[in-house]
Amino acid sequence: MNICASPLAEHPNPLPPALALPTRTPRQRTLAVGVVGPGRVGSALLEQLRAAQPRLARDSGLDLRLCGVVASKRMWLDCDDPELNARHHSAQTWRPSDLDEFAAHVRGNEGRHALLVDCSANPAVAAHYPHWLASGIHVVTPNKLAGSGDLAQWRAIRAACAHGARFRYEATVCAGLPVVQTLRDLLDTGDRMLSIEGMFSGTLAWLYNRHDGQLPFSTLLREAHALGYTEPDPRTDLSGIDVARKLVILAREAGLPLSLEDVEVESLVPPALAALPLDAFMQRAHELDAPMAARLASAHTAGGVLRHVASLDHAGRARVRLAVLPSSHAFAHTRLTDNIVQFRTERYRDNPLLVQGPGAGPEVTAAGVFADMLRIAESLAVHA
Repeated sequence: MNICASPLAEHPNPLPPALALPTRTPRQRTLAVGVVGPGRVGSALLEQLRAAQPRLARDSGLDLRLCGVVASKRMWLDCDDPELNARHHSAQTWRPSDLDEFAAHVRGNEGRHALLVDCSANPAVAAHYPHWLASGIHVVTPNKLAGSGDLAQWRAIRAACAHGARFRYEATVCAGLPVVQTLRDLLDTGDRMLSIEGMFSGTLAWLYNRHDGQLPFSTLLREAHALGYTEPDPRTDLSGIDVARKLVILAREAGLPLSLEDVEVESLVPPALAALPLDAFMQRAHELDAPMAARLASAHTAGGVLRHVASLDHAGRARVRLAVLPSSHAFAHTRLTDNIVQFRTERYRDNPLLVQGPGAGPEVTAAGVFADMLRIAESLAVHA
């Protein structure tokens, strides 16, 4: 029995042809892509790119053409290995890394649209951004070092964008969450930022969600380290510097000329443990237990919870600290490694706008990078 009803039987009075929805032919666009840093995030991005290429070509007319991958010492170019798109880890032809040669290859000679994705954490790579952008190459990155580094370099990057190339960096703050774009949309539509407050570290969110007094803080820290939630050296998370970098990026997006040294940062690493080798620090991590237990007890006495919070106001006052928040606060009800950002603006003065979700992990970070790539691709003109 045929269970597929005839369209005419289901709709006895179909729309006349003049009113039917037109068939949309995707405009054909090609974007040459080069990836710097095939580590955890870079490798996840390459997998997502490979999986999405057929769908994007079919549905959007977009050819995302992977032209090369560069690591710290070696690079692969598609002119050397035509199977690069499918075999970036086992390309047969390796060249010594040369960022200038790599960028020139991705840009090509025929004036094609070109984009470089920097998934490294290397300041030497970020130093190339102004030149790349000025030469017409778009740049996308989850690398926080450019957005939170030297203010003069940041201004040079923004000035280079005047030539028409796009610079996008959504994944520098809260991985794949739309935090930078949300702030940009608010400001571009005429809203005024009053304050930004957030939990920007998935590691510290996990630690203080779990730290309820049942287990010593050092036990939770070692568990987080074993699970890969922390940086290789957990003091990178506990110092608060990584969170401060994210706050600087948002401050600059809001037009505030903030630098890292302008942020008041409370480090959770005692001075006696700060300079130790990693193994020695991990052996003495129990020295964190007593002060953390005392902070937790004070929070319970006040009827609140401990949360690691960063805050920025419209005057540029920026602070990163371990804070006691009331149990009714939105930050008191996050889950595991969730990041959460609260925007208080003229429009959202009484009921702040919240962005919340997973803010760590190579897959979600790569997805944030990929989304930035697609936003750039959507704006491209069609080249014959």
